[in-house]
Amino acid sequence: MKRYRNGEIWDFEHETPVSEDRPVILGLDGGTTSTVCICMPVLPFSNPLPDPLPVLARAVAGCSNHNSVGETAARETLEQVMADALSKSGSNRSAVQAVCLAVSGVNHPTDEQRILNWLRDIFPIHVKLYVQNDAVAALASGTMGKLHGCVLIAGTGTIAYGFTEDGREARAAGAGPILGDWGSGYGIAAQALTAVVRAHDGRGPETILTNSILQELDLCSPDELIGWTYADPSWARIAALVPVVVSCAEAGDEVANKILQDSVEELALSVKAVVQKLDLCGEGGACSRGSIVGLEFLHERDLQGRLQKMTKVG
Repeated sequence: MKRYRNGEIWDFEHETPVSEDRPVILGLDGGTTSTVCICMPVLPFSNPLPDPLPVLARAVAGCSNHNSVGETAARETLEQVMADALSKSGSNRSAVQAVCLAVSGVNHPTDEQRILNWLRDIFPIHVKLYVQNDAVAALASGTMGKLHGCVLIAGTGTIAYGFTEDGREARAAGAGPILGDWGSGYGIAAQALTAVVRAHDGRGPETILTNSILQELDLCSPDELIGWTYADPSWARIAALVPVVVSCAEAGDEVANKILQDSVEELALSVKAVVQKLDLCGEGGACSRGSIVGLEFLHERDLQGRLQKMTKVG
């Protein structure tokens, strides 16, 4: 077995006997905040599938979006989480039959091919490899495996992705914070930090976000936010402030409320764009199935109402 450049990650294989009659598959969900890998036995095709599915092991690691942490760090995270899952399950790469990797940051065929080349260097030639954007896996999980409809992911980042029954696909947003993933956790928190600075300068209205964020970060003055922010401007670190924004909105702060309302509007626009590109709404406004993932920072009912108004998604 190849050691690859991170060979020490796989040192456990020298001590792990593998049962030849238990082939396994690896499934990965990689995002900007965390990456999860599960190891499952290969199952015969059946309808319905066992419920719950027999998961042999589960491993969690950090960010695997190469646009956020760089390709080297992303690869190391993905390799480590796969090794951990195999080790916990008492398996190794010789038992793997397929790897399905759904990760944020896969935005172009060149991204997919780079990751496929890297996986091919790690696993035996017989292993089947699949690489997709994490939105594809999210849609499949919300529609029982059928890639037809629209999914909205709103976590640290955000993306809307859709498929038609004949295989056409479209996406909106998902371009990262610099290009405007408004509606994402990062976008919400970044706007809150900006609101605090504007209020401190006298360029914007006063807001309880100031005291709440300073208290959360153990800082004394808004001036200190500059050093805190640029010391480590990682997406997940900024997005971790979203619960503070939600608390301030619930307390009646107009600035925080407007940030969340604007975010709902942006998320709804993303879904509307995909629905219109693919003509997912038929005559009479009947729309294909859909799924919403990761809305821990917004009131889902607010978003559902806006979606129904703008896209007639019901």
